[in-house]
Amino acid sequence: MMEEAIATYRDEAGELLAELETSLLDLEETPDDDDLINRVFRAMHTIKGSGAMFGFDEIASFTHEVETVFDMVRNGKMTVTKRLLDLTLKSRDHISYLLGCPLGEAVDRSAGDEIIAGLRQLVPQADIPQKGSDEVAALHLPPVSEDELANESTWRIRFRPASNILMCGTNPISLINELRDLGTAHVVAQFDEIPPIDALVPENCYIYWDIILTTTRGEDAIKDVFIFVEDDCDIKIELIDKSGLIDKEQGYKKLGDILVERGDLSPVEMKKVLLLQKRFGELLVEQGIVSPEKVQSALVEQQHVKSVRKERSEAPPQEAAASIRVPAERLDQLINLVGEMVTVQAHLSQVSQAGGDPTFIAISEEVERLTNELRDTALNIRMLPIGSTFSKFKRLVRDLSSELGKEIEMETFGAETELDKTVIEKLNDPLVHIIRNSIDHGIEMPEARRVAGKTSHGTVYLGAEHSGDSVLVTIRDDGAGLDRDRIRAKAIERGLLSATTEVPDREIYAQIFAPGFSTAEKVTSVSGRGVGMDVVKRGIDGLRGSIGVDSVRGTGTTITLKIPLTLAIIDSLLVKIGTDHFVLPLASVEECVELTREDIKNAHGRNLANVRGAIIPYIPLREHFRITDQRPGIEQIVIADIHGTKVGFVVDHVVGEHQTVIKSLGKMYRDVKGVSGATILGDGTVALILDMGVLLQTIEQSEQAGI
Repeated sequence: MMEEAIATYRDEAGELLAELETSLLDLEETPDDDDLINRVFRAMHTIKGSGAMFGFDEIASFTHEVETVFDMVRNGKMTVTKRLLDLTLKSRDHISYLLGCPLGEAVDRSAGDEIIAGLRQLVPQADIPQKGSDEVAALHLPPVSEDELANESTWRIRFRPASNILMCGTNPISLINELRDLGTAHVVAQFDEIPPIDALVPENCYIYWDIILTTTRGEDAIKDVFIFVEDDCDIKIELIDKSGLIDKEQGYKKLGDILVERGDLSPVEMKKVLLLQKRFGELLVEQGIVSPEKVQSALVEQQHVKSVRKERSEAPPQEAAASIRVPAERLDQLINLVGEMVTVQAHLSQVSQAGGDPTFIAISEEVERLTNELRDTALNIRMLPIGSTFSKFKRLVRDLSSELGKEIEMETFGAETELDKTVIEKLNDPLVHIIRNSIDHGIEMPEARRVAGKTSHGTVYLGAEHSGDSVLVTIRDDGAGLDRDRIRAKAIERGLLSATTEVPDREIYAQIFAPGFSTAEKVTSVSGRGVGMDVVKRGIDGLRGSIGVDSVRGTGTTITLKIPLTLAIIDSLLVKIGTDHFVLPLASVEECVELTREDIKNAHGRNLANVRGAIIPYIPLREHFRITDQRPGIEQIVIADIHGTKVGFVVDHVVGEHQTVIKSLGKMYRDVKGVSGATILGDGTVALILDMGVLLQTIEQSEQAGI
């Protein structure tokens, strides 16, 4: 059980580190944003708190130092500077390193000590206790000023832990000690829920606590202490005095009023006891109405509040979490099962239509409706905003621009655009290579930009938008642009292009994705070996996507990636050639027209069709796949948009739209060009999924080679 808790902490800490990095990079742009400062502090506090619970003591102690500095920033004792952000980003990396270290084994503290020493230099010297020169001093908050003492708040806290809190790896005493660190606290333990010894479970916690706390930190700081256990424990936090008002009144509440407020005593019971002429607390205990511990707790509150002043600092109550954590493997299994159900439902529809029974058909249609809803819901569960990937690249741009001595900013748009979780994961590496090349080859040095009449700082734009059942991811820079002539010369030198053939600019620019292709004069630590863009091409092809490149010399380059929303189930067009079925992704299909024998005759042997006055080239799939069945008198042309070019694919029959559950091909067929996968139809037969872009490219290469 502890192993599962540790694994969960590592997952959650990884997410918090990603959020921390994003907040820090945003804070660099708006250093006075209090909300961002609080987000950084809370992320640090959360990592520290749960790290201590699960035995990550190195993380807890190191993070405490960084958290302390940001608490100074939060309280106006320090300002956000580039040096502070540099050190905090390094702290994030060091925490990530510690997170990956096995528990109980020695870790390298040198980087952490260096970071703490750097943070210590940023803290005003008056706020740091002097220590020996060979020791890294811990960071401490400055003493509370007189003005802050005049703004203290006093809180009543009842902390009733879940009975299994110890089994979950949480020590409630650690939480109470954290409360003590916030200010002046009095703690009273309550024992009235401890069962008889024969019913007692040693692993369970039966004790709960009343805490009276006076602090300048406010309610949020108290809630932060319980942030990991708030969903499982009963925690009540009440403001009982504000701005030192008790000093202006006739004293604090009476003992009975406190107990009634807490719910430990009813007003009827209080009135009954007051009729007796004894001390109120003694009478309550004597009659067994309230336990001695509860009376003691109320007396402690009464005495505590009379001796302190406070400031009202309330925050809106946090909403209960509306999400749960589910392992990715379970989601993958769910998608696979939904895919199988889609296939079975297609078979059911075929059988019902063939049988002609109205009742059976009605049931089949209802199952189809429910299956479609289940499919859409299951796919939406795996959808994540692509902004979760974008946030990683701000750090990449920041670090690389500093390494190369360039001034580069990054702007993003469309971060809320959603993509399948699997697609986002596989999109990470291609985007890294594209952005690295934009920074190294695209954006000029500040001096060169000024000479060219540009601002000294360059900009990399990264954005996404929906386009049908695909997403367009755009990476644009305002750099020098691609050198068309140089790329063409290099391609001719390597035999990729013919020296005598004129090709469109898009085909010339596409050569940068060839394996080993590079026009860099020297190899740097960032690029120049000609391997990065090849990785991009293979990665996007693996996603059944496409790449478009547009560039203007001296102005910049735009690379557009067209990516399918999901890799599991797609909308497609089912077609038939002879006895074989094929599937064409519907996202690229524009229309279907007839192709008659007369149309073929009028083309005089060329694969061209006249569609409403426009000449459309087409590919006879029957010939490409060498299908020898007798061709029908009237064929169908499926016209698709491939990289901005309209191309037709000739088939025998268009069956109609189809929900395609994608199945990967076996090892023997993975390298077949033009086929990206397969699907199982309702009758159990297999249909191949065609990659129209690769088909077009393969045929063009064959024609150029004279095959």
